[in-house]
Amino acid sequence: MPSTVIRPRPAASEEALAHFQRLLKFETDCWDVHYALHNDLTDFVLLDVRAVEVARQGYIEGATFLPHGQINEETLSDYPAETVFVVYCAGPHCNATEKAAIRLARLGWPVKKMIGGVTGWLDEGFELISDE
Repeated sequence: MPSTVIRPRPAASEEALAHFQRLLKFETDCWDVHYALHNDLTDFVLLDVRAVEVARQGYIEGATFLPHGQINEETLSDYPAETVFVVYCAGPHCNATEKAAIRLARLGWPVKKMIGGVTGWLDEGFELISDE
């Protein structure tokens, strides 16, 4: 009897390829964001979508604070229409990125999630800065 790991059977290679290629349209990782920020390749706006009071305790340098509940037409009005947003929150245990991505997508903005959030950033050995 096969293990529960391979039950049900994995998708066909073509299906897996399509799935994982599609997934990269929605997600990026901490390493790619870090590389872009430190190599003058910032063709996106990095949004920390946590509460500002929490975020100021430790955030990614270069990020813009915009709590997910405050994302609306008015708070985005200064950004050009082609702006790509990359959202992050505390980590895999936090769904603020999904809430932010939903708001951005409903408003017609291109958006990606930085998987791992702050937890992933720190796991990669990258540093946070603080306003405290």
